[in-house]
Parts: sequence; C-alpha cells; structure tokens
Amino acid sequence: MKVAVVGATGAVGRELVLVLEQRNFKLDELRLLASERSAGLKIPFEGENLSVEPLEEKKFDGVDLAFFCVESDISKRYIPSAIERGALVIDKSSAFRLKPDVPLVVPEVNFGSIGNSRLIANPNCSTIILVVAVAPLARKFGIRRIVVCTYQAASGAGAAAMSELRNQTEEVLKGNEPRPIVFPHPIAFNLFPHIDSFLENGYTKEEMKMVDETKKILGDERLLISATCVRVPVMRAHSEAVHIELERKASVEEVREVLRNAESVSVLDEPEKNIYPTPLFASGKDEVFVGRIRRDIALKNGIAMWVVSDQLRKGAVLNAVQIAERIFGKPK
Repeated sequence: MKVAVVGATGAVGRELVLVLEQRNFKLDELRLLASERSAGLKIPFEGENLSVEPLEEKKFDGVDLAFFCVESDISKRYIPSAIERGALVIDKSSAFRLKPDVPLVVPEVNFGSIGNSRLIANPNCSTIILVVAVAPLARKFGIRRIVVCTYQAASGAGAAAMSELRNQTEEVLKGNEPRPIVFPHPIAFNLFPHIDSFLENGYTKEEMKMVDETKKILGDERLLISATCVRVPVMRAHSEAVHIELERKASVEEVREVLRNAESVSVLDEPEKNIYPTPLFASGKDEVFVGRIRRDIALKNGIAMWVVSDQLRKGAVLNAVQIAERIFGKPK
C-alpha cells in the first residue's frame, strides 16, 4: 500500500501526515510531494524524517492512494495523471466538488455515493462541520431551510495566515499598527465578513460553497440555504451559528437526543453551567461539538444551535482519512 500526500508542506498537508500517524493508517510507503522550492524538507512520520519530493507526474507510479491538499489549479493539472497511473484520489480542493460525476463525500452522511469512482472530492471545511451536525436532523425530521453564520479561524487560510494573526497580535500589544498581507484587513483584535472573493449575487465564494455543497451532500436541491462567512481572530477551529427550519415539529429534547446518538457529534449543552463548545476546546479534537440547542422563535419548527469543530481535523484532513479508512479498511 503506497500513499502519496500532495501539498505535504502546507498546513493541511502537515496535519494530514500527523493524522495518518495518529490513526495508524495501514500503509507500506508514504510519499510526500510538494513544489520544487519545498523539495528536500523533512517531515516526521512514525519515527523517521521523510524527505519531501518535487511534484511530478511520474511520482504517482505505483501509488495506490493519493491525497491532494493543494489549490484547484494544481489538482486539475495532476489528478488525471495520478488516476491514469492507478491511484484512487481524494481531493481537498474545490476543483471537482460540484462535478455531477464526482462524489462529494462526508462519510457519516453519504459514503454510499462513492460507487466505483476513482476520484472523491472532500468538501469545504465549513460545509463538513455543518453537514455532520444537520444531516442527522434531516434524516429524522426533514429540513426546509438553513441559515448559517460562520466564525472562521485564521488556520482556514493556511499557515501564512496563522503567522499573520500571531505577528499582528504581538504588534498591536506593542502599540504598533498591524499591516495586513494575507488578509484584506488586520485580523488581530478584528473580524471581517469576507472569505474568498465576492460574486455578482453579493455572496462570497466561501458562502456559495456552503450552499451548493450542502445541497449535493444531503441530496436535496430544493433545500433553502443562506450563509454569511466571517473571519475572526482565532488560531484554529471554526464556529457556526446554525438556524434550521424542520419539515415537522420536534422538541428541543428530541433534537438533543438525535444529536447525542449521531456519529462524530458530541453534545455540550448546559449553558446554565457555561458548558458549550468553544474554538479553544475543540482545537486538536476530532468531533463536531454542538451546544446552545434551543427553539428558534423566528421560524416555524425552528431550531437554533451552536456548532464548533477543528477545521484542520474533521473539517479537512480527518474527513479525507475517514473516507480512505472505509475504502481500504481501518487498522486492527
């Protein structure tokens, strides 16, 4: 079993290598691929320091499974060659997510949609977090409408963005003016409703990813969804305020019970004791945490809840590894 990680030196790629080791993913050889400028860098894996190799088509010879943790243009260029050489590909980019013939998969929700496909798309991190929390309710009660506001950490924009938050925080505490480089505005002690570029309809690409991907994963094109995505000065783990209109009325306790029994969901919902999910608590953990479950008094059959998860874990690499585990088998 030979596995390749494309984009191994980025924040997502490094986290993927870590998760493969932590979950004892069964493989015989791990090949780390990245840009020419990253070639030769060392990344620890199972007690060894593996060298990063330059990304070339021939590097997929003999590879059984390839994780792509790169931008869409790189995925579009190299994935066809990886598949042609015999690899099953799990792609983290947005390049193929909405292609009708490419399964877009959250394993707890729609693993059966994979079929015999050799290319599997991994959804956007915010979409994964949302879908893990709402899919159990959709199955039990049906959903007509979702309104979601996200509070997304710097890590969602990569390692350079995390450094920018750290550096700007230090500068502000020293009394200096922070200079944005990665983000359009200062991120330290600030937030802004701008993730990815704006579209003609006034929404951003990130917001429309959540709309379109959620419909595809849940298999419901009639579902009404609106999203507002906000970047906040948090290092890692995304939070989401989710408002749902159910098809049929359900009590808050019924909703809690469904979520308590849902795969990959952990309910933390005792607000009177200050118990609810936070990004600091969720960082480094694998679950999707749900709290502040209550009736939404503005919607018919409405439910409101607060959802938090580490988007580098479940929102990115863990989802991809879980897909691979279900295909190739978990370690004994």
